[in-house]
Amino acid sequence: MGRIRVRNYAAGLKLRQEGHWTNLDIGFRVLKIDSSNMKEVYYTPDAVTQEALPGLVDNIRADRSAEDLLFQVLLDWGVDLALPISQQVIAGKTVFFVDGNALAACFDTGIDEDFVKQLAAHKPLRVVFRDSGFISDSVKINVEQVFKLLSPATEIKTL
Repeated sequence: MGRIRVRNYAAGLKLRQEGHWTNLDIGFRVLKIDSSNMKEVYYTPDAVTQEALPGLVDNIRADRSAEDLLFQVLLDWGVDLALPISQQVIAGKTVFFVDGNALAACFDTGIDEDFVKQLAAHKPLRVVFRDSGFISDSVKINVEQVFKLLSPATEIKTL
């Protein structure tokens, strides 16, 4: 299978160089299965101490990238992993757009209401945020209302 990919890449590169298809996507993704992006947070009540609570604020493992989280979301929602993915900076935050506006994902921290309004203006079919990424609880609560007003068809999810 690897030789076929390399051969197809070489053929695509040649077509691009000859000017036949300048926008031809000749790349491919290689993915591997890893452990969950989420921390183990299932504890019995007697095993949790007050000192441990600050470490439980963020439920995502520290060594995971935004791309790791994006592909988890794609798998969770059953979205084709081969769809085109682009990045755009909106209000200083990196947003991944999958297949145009089929999915918008932002895993940055410091998400505020201004950013949410700007993202909602893109009217994505689905949107996903990092649960601990919101600047305050009120912003997190208002996300649904902002999207209801500006993009009512958008499905919202947090990790």
